[in-house]
This record gives sequence, C-alpha cells and structure tokens, in this order.
Amino acid sequence: MIINLISGPRNISTALMYSFAQRSDTKVLDEPFYGHYLQKTGTDHPGREETIRSQDKDPETVVEKIEKLQKEFELVFVKNMAHHHEVLDWQYLTEYKNVFLIRDPRQLIASFAHVIKEPTMLDIGLKHEAELIDFVFANGRHAPIVLDSNNILPNPEGGLNQLCKQLGIPFESSMLSWEKGAIPEDGTWAKYWYKNVHNSTGFVKQKTSDRELPKNCQQLYEKALPYYEKLASHITN
Repeated sequence: MIINLISGPRNISTALMYSFAQRSDTKVLDEPFYGHYLQKTGTDHPGREETIRSQDKDPETVVEKIEKLQKEFELVFVKNMAHHHEVLDWQYLTEYKNVFLIRDPRQLIASFAHVIKEPTMLDIGLKHEAELIDFVFANGRHAPIVLDSNNILPNPEGGLNQLCKQLGIPFESSMLSWEKGAIPEDGTWAKYWYKNVHNSTGFVKQKTSDRELPKNCQQLYEKALPYYEKLASHITN
C-alpha cells in the first residue's frame, strides 16, 4: 500500500514521517517532488540548489521509484507538500491512499513567516490541498482522509490509532517515539526546516505554535481560512 501524505509546510508532516519510519513494515520518502518543484517554478527556498541536485527532476521517474518500493515493502509512506503539485500531473494520486494533513492557518502562516518573511498562498499549500481533495474525491479509488495536526498533538496515541484504523493497517506503539536527530530518509533541506523534529523524541506541541500572526500576513490568513474550513469539514471521527 502507498500512503501519500499531502500537507502544507510548518505542520507536523515531518514528525508524522518519523512516526511511520519507526514501523516494522514501512519505508518512508521525504518530499520526492521537491527538486522538480524548485526547478520548474524558480522558487527561492533555503538550500534550493542543493535540493535540486539531490533529486530526480522527472516526475514520471519519481512515481516509478515509489511504485517499485511498493514491491519491496508492505507500506510506503510518501510525505508530500501540497504546493509541489502545482507542477505535477495529479493522475498518480488516483491509486494511492491520500491523507490530507491540515493546520490552523493562523499557526501555519506565523510559523512559515519565521523562515520566509512574505509567504504567499502558494507557499502555505491550503488552496492546493482544497483543490487536490476535490480531485481525489472525484477520481480516486480510495476516499481521502483528512487529519488536523491539532487532533494529534493532544493525544498522539489516540490520533495515530484512529489514522491507522482509517488506513486499514494495525497501529504499532513504536510510532509514538523516535531517537533525537536525523533519519537517513531526510531530504538535504532538513538542516533548514527540521530543527524542532531533530530535537524531539515524539509528538510535542512546540512553543513556536503560539507565535503571533505578523501584521503583513493578516490578509493571507483571511484568504486561507475558507480553504482550511472546507478541508476540515471532511474530517471523520
């Protein structure tokens, strides 16, 4: 089975990838389309050139590699960013079990603005997530799953149990913790984005979650909120 996580940035997507990496039956992949996205869009992110050099830039080849792993591992967990799909053919999504990870846009934007001072709607991914979930509902073999990070952090064991149940896989208690530091599957960009996860041993609400929304980001928040609310309406308990 291929579990395809579609998330916005500055969420718990990396922690969720680390969680699945602890399972006995799973291979994880970290944002395999990131290099293609940076090359096609010209977006300037920290470590841009290093990221582009480190990855295959042909999306079809990337998909082939993902599906090849499916023959070697019982589960393949792919962590993807929603905005990377701006330059992808979405057809590959139709065969996977897609999990849409969302976060209150006020928290998301405040966190992202700490790294990229003037974030855009494209950067935060919520609009793309809303468009992608419509596509999966219309074309996918499996109904999409929507997961709010704020429903995981207060009770990781309960939240992960529920997610595994929705995916049709057994929960493993190993998913609740990991050793401090990086994992081999980290992308080259980890040193710019993964500090909190590297300093953690499990799902913990970061102090940075309470950052105030910068004044220059208020308009972006107001535009993003309806997309978040649309996605949240698909959460099932």
